[in-house]
Amino acid sequence: MTNTPLDRRTFLELLGAAVSTVAFPCAARAQAAEARPPNIVLIFADDMGYGDLGCYGHPLIRTPHLDQMARDGVRLTSFYAAAPVCSPSRAALLTGRYPVRCGMPGNTGPGSEKHLPESELTIANLLKSRGYRTMAVGKWHLGHQRPEVLPTGRGFDAWYGLPYSNDMRKPFVQTDEPLKLYRDTEPIEYPVNQNTLTERYTEEAVKFIEAGDEAPFFLYLAHSMPHLPVSTSEQFEGKSDGGLYGDVIETIDWSVGRIREALAKKGVSDNTLIVFTSDNGPWLDLPDRMLNENVERWHGGSPGPLRGAKGTTWEGGMRVPMIACWPGCIPAGTRNAQVASTMDILPTLAGIAGVAPPTDRTLDGKDILPLLQGEAESPHEYFYYFRGEHLQGVRHGAWKLRREDKDGDAELFHLGRDPRELYNVAEAHPELTKDLLARMRGFEREVRKP
Repeated sequence: MTNTPLDRRTFLELLGAAVSTVAFPCAARAQAAEARPPNIVLIFADDMGYGDLGCYGHPLIRTPHLDQMARDGVRLTSFYAAAPVCSPSRAALLTGRYPVRCGMPGNTGPGSEKHLPESELTIANLLKSRGYRTMAVGKWHLGHQRPEVLPTGRGFDAWYGLPYSNDMRKPFVQTDEPLKLYRDTEPIEYPVNQNTLTERYTEEAVKFIEAGDEAPFFLYLAHSMPHLPVSTSEQFEGKSDGGLYGDVIETIDWSVGRIREALAKKGVSDNTLIVFTSDNGPWLDLPDRMLNENVERWHGGSPGPLRGAKGTTWEGGMRVPMIACWPGCIPAGTRNAQVASTMDILPTLAGIAGVAPPTDRTLDGKDILPLLQGEAESPHEYFYYFRGEHLQGVRHGAWKLRREDKDGDAELFHLGRDPRELYNVAEAHPELTKDLLARMRGFEREVRKP
């Protein structure tokens, strides 16, 4: 099986020749994409762990809507965020580029001048050029210093949400700037009532769906939860066997169900791709500054069978849930262990919408629609693990090489046999270790070129 992606037209011709459009209606819809491309809903959770959902093995938290979405589509088990913390991960998602390449290797927040460089193109920029209505709902965290760097300056027609993480306020962060809820470029609420935030985000998203006309739409719903401090409304509090954190995850699951219901009522479910994933792993080993306002150390999530958590390049810090559903286009009830990442979402959505991705810059993501459909292997021979500006690891097939710093010893793990990264087998595979170290050095030189 080849890893070379087919061009979009050839792919559609082969698909149409192989199956009838009655049995696999995606071909007919894709061939008509020039007239009316599909709607896209991208849901991005904040600090949700690999093991936080029922369909990823959590024994106590109930997620019936996400579990059903997985049954209706595909669930990926080797899907990665491009960074183990918030801002770089979001920059990579929206640009299709490693954070060090798109100028956002670290977090921004109150008092910071950092923002996603204005030279970068986002998914919203590309889809808007194709005639999409676009809206961002929820956390932004890519700059807030002036209107041009807010979502409405980066390709989104509208925005309702927070400029950065929900803990970036006193007493968690020593700042005099209050956390504010925005509509477009104006703050409309502070202090923010976080108990109802997930529900209000959801209703804004539903209103956007309901207001649709003949134009396709792109909805980016970036939840502020389950980033700490977690909270939810009386409707959900105390309902989960997984405690308060479980209540928050189950609220997000309700949100997914509400959005799918709105799509069905609008009559657009069959022509809508929904993607659900997370920006990084769960926040464990909390710093003391977070132990305020009744936050407890056990309010974090679960990396499942993986080692590590948010802020680390162990698997638990960067491997995240990913579910994609598109009736008739993505086969139902499938699971895929091929390597893919959030950076693949931009080129995939561009291909689905029939818009050319930018060619004046390096894209690290690839079009993974064939992978989601079970028609191809991963287009990635290597995936690189960055923590800030520091490259700490590389994955090649089932093998992962990692070292904490440039002078540290390299550790080699076989993620198929050892997903918890417990058994360093570098001494048993010296040539592979040497090759992967050389690959890391080469990629470091590449991304640091001016």
